[in-house]
Amino acid sequence: MNPEIKQKIEGYLNSSDIVLFMKGTTEFPMCGFSARAIAILKELNVPFETVNVLEDVEIREGIKAYGNWPTIPQLYIKKELVGGSDIMMEMYQAGELQEMFAKN
Repeated sequence: MNPEIKQKIEGYLNSSDIVLFMKGTTEFPMCGFSARAIAILKELNVPFETVNVLEDVEIREGIKAYGNWPTIPQLYIKKELVGGSDIMMEMYQAGELQEMFAKN
Protein backbone atom coordinates (compact mmCIF):
# COMPACT_ATOMS: atom_id res chain seq x y z
CA MET A 1 0.00 0.00 0.00
CA ASN A 2 1.12 3.49 -0.80
CA PRO A 3 2.48 4.97 2.47
CA GLU A 4 0.73 8.28 1.81
CA ILE A 5 -2.64 6.56 1.48
CA LYS A 6 -1.99 4.50 4.61
CA GLN A 7 -1.10 7.67 6.50
CA LYS A 8 -4.26 9.38 5.24
CA ILE A 9 -6.43 6.42 6.33
CA GLU A 10 -4.79 6.37 9.74
CA GLY A 11 -5.41 10.10 10.00
CA TYR A 12 -9.12 9.48 9.52
CA LEU A 13 -9.04 6.67 12.09
CA ASN A 14 -7.32 8.97 14.57
CA SER A 15 -9.95 11.67 14.07
CA SER A 16 -12.71 9.82 15.93
CA ASP A 17 -13.33 6.64 17.94
CA ILE A 18 -16.00 5.63 15.43
CA VAL A 19 -15.30 6.03 11.71
CA LEU A 20 -17.45 4.74 8.87
CA PHE A 21 -15.91 4.53 5.40
CA MET A 22 -18.93 4.69 3.14
CA LYS A 23 -20.29 5.59 -0.27
CA GLY A 24 -21.86 9.03 -0.05
CA THR A 25 -22.49 11.19 2.97
CA THR A 26 -24.48 10.88 6.16
CA GLU A 27 -27.24 12.95 4.59
CA PHE A 28 -27.06 11.25 1.17
CA PRO A 29 -25.75 7.68 1.30
CA MET A 30 -25.08 6.47 -2.24
CA CYS A 31 -25.76 2.76 -1.68
CA GLY A 32 -28.19 0.72 0.37
CA PHE A 33 -25.47 -0.82 2.51
CA SER A 34 -24.08 2.58 3.48
CA ALA A 35 -27.61 3.81 4.21
CA ARG A 36 -28.20 0.86 6.50
CA ALA A 37 -24.90 1.43 8.32
CA ILE A 38 -25.80 5.09 8.87
CA ALA A 39 -29.28 4.15 10.10
CA ILE A 40 -27.79 1.78 12.67
CA LEU A 41 -25.32 4.37 13.96
CA LYS A 42 -28.04 7.02 14.16
CA GLU A 43 -30.35 4.60 15.97
CA LEU A 44 -27.60 3.98 18.54
CA ASN A 45 -27.09 7.73 18.89
CA VAL A 46 -23.32 7.52 18.97
CA PRO A 47 -20.96 10.21 17.68
CA PHE A 48 -19.18 9.14 14.52
CA GLU A 49 -17.28 10.44 11.54
CA THR A 50 -17.71 9.34 7.96
CA VAL A 51 -15.38 9.21 4.98
CA ASN A 52 -16.98 9.34 1.54
CA VAL A 53 -14.85 6.94 -0.48
CA LEU A 54 -16.50 8.10 -3.70
CA GLU A 55 -14.59 11.36 -3.42
CA ASP A 56 -11.18 9.67 -3.43
CA VAL A 57 -10.43 6.58 -5.52
CA GLU A 58 -7.16 5.97 -3.67
CA ILE A 59 -8.96 5.89 -0.32
CA ARG A 60 -11.70 3.71 -1.78
CA GLU A 61 -9.19 1.10 -2.89
CA GLY A 62 -6.77 1.71 -0.04
CA ILE A 63 -9.28 1.05 2.73
CA LYS A 64 -10.05 -2.34 1.20
CA ALA A 65 -6.37 -3.28 1.42
CA TYR A 66 -5.90 -1.62 4.82
CA GLY A 67 -8.66 -3.64 6.47
CA ASN A 68 -8.26 -6.66 4.21
CA TRP A 69 -12.00 -6.30 3.64
CA PRO A 70 -13.32 -6.19 0.07
CA THR A 71 -16.46 -4.14 0.44
CA ILE A 72 -17.70 -0.72 1.51
CA PRO A 73 -19.00 0.40 4.02
CA GLN A 74 -16.46 -0.45 6.69
CA LEU A 75 -16.97 0.44 10.34
CA TYR A 76 -13.95 1.05 12.56
CA ILE A 77 -14.16 1.44 16.33
CA LYS A 78 -10.98 2.68 17.99
CA LYS A 79 -9.03 1.89 14.83
CA GLU A 80 -10.24 -1.72 14.67
CA LEU A 81 -12.34 -2.98 11.79
CA VAL A 82 -15.73 -4.23 12.94
CA GLY A 83 -17.06 -5.07 9.48
CA GLY A 84 -19.59 -4.02 6.90
CA SER A 85 -23.30 -3.35 7.12
CA ASP A 86 -24.32 -7.03 7.26
CA ILE A 87 -22.09 -7.61 10.28
CA MET A 88 -23.26 -4.34 11.81
CA MET A 89 -26.89 -5.45 11.43
CA GLU A 90 -26.21 -8.88 12.94
CA MET A 91 -24.35 -7.32 15.88
CA TYR A 92 -27.05 -4.67 16.33
CA GLN A 93 -29.84 -7.26 16.38
CA ALA A 94 -27.88 -9.37 18.89
CA GLY A 95 -27.17 -6.33 21.08
CA GLU A 96 -23.43 -6.76 20.57
CA LEU A 97 -22.88 -3.44 18.85
CA GLN A 98 -24.58 -1.61 21.72
CA GLU A 99 -22.29 -3.44 24.19
CA MET A 100 -19.25 -2.54 22.12
CA PHE A 101 -20.16 1.15 22.14
CA ALA A 102 -20.93 1.05 25.86
CA LYS A 103 -17.43 -0.30 26.58
CA ASN A 104 -15.78 2.36 24.44
